[in-house]
Amino acid sequence: MGGVDVGSEGGKKRPTNTEINMVPFIDLLMCTIAFLLITAVWVTNSRINADAQVPGPPSPDPLTIVPPEKVLNVHVGESDFALVWKQGATVVSEVRIPKASQQVGELVQYPDLEKKLAAEWQANANHRDPSDKKLDQAILHTDNRTPFKEIVAVLDALYATKRTVKLEGGDKEVPVFNMTFAAR
Repeated sequence: MGGVDVGSEGGKKRPTNTEINMVPFIDLLMCTIAFLLITAVWVTNSRINADAQVPGPPSPDPLTIVPPEKVLNVHVGESDFALVWKQGATVVSEVRIPKASQQVGELVQYPDLEKKLAAEWQANANHRDPSDKKLDQAILHTDNRTPFKEIVAVLDALYATKRTVKLEGGDKEVPVFNMTFAAR
């Protein structure tokens, strides 16, 4: 069995070795191991298999591969804009537009970008049907040094193109793009 030497007191030299009873410690260890083994078996039976296909149940054929939707990537450069449609990692089309701005008071506008975005959406959009409530995805790529008023002007150009969506309360004009910023 195990023992503990607690040293000597003051100047007296008397032995203080005592034995520790290891049986309760081993019993505790055995109960803990038994508890872990029993619960590990039952945990796997209480799991629910789920996937993230929303809405509706998963497709009956697990081998059906759904191609990714096309996404518009808008790159703001020093002297131009690049409109790149990508489907997954594949580039579908790419267009460059010179950066020609108009000043309206303090606001900056890009009318050429606005017209080209509308034309590109007509040519490459995923969601054109009025009964389709989803929006096409646009990702804005800018440099950290891009002035805020230019970013706002690009956002205005992105949201300028609209389409009609049929809703329960009637038809509504909505922007064609759901815009997000690229993170580096």
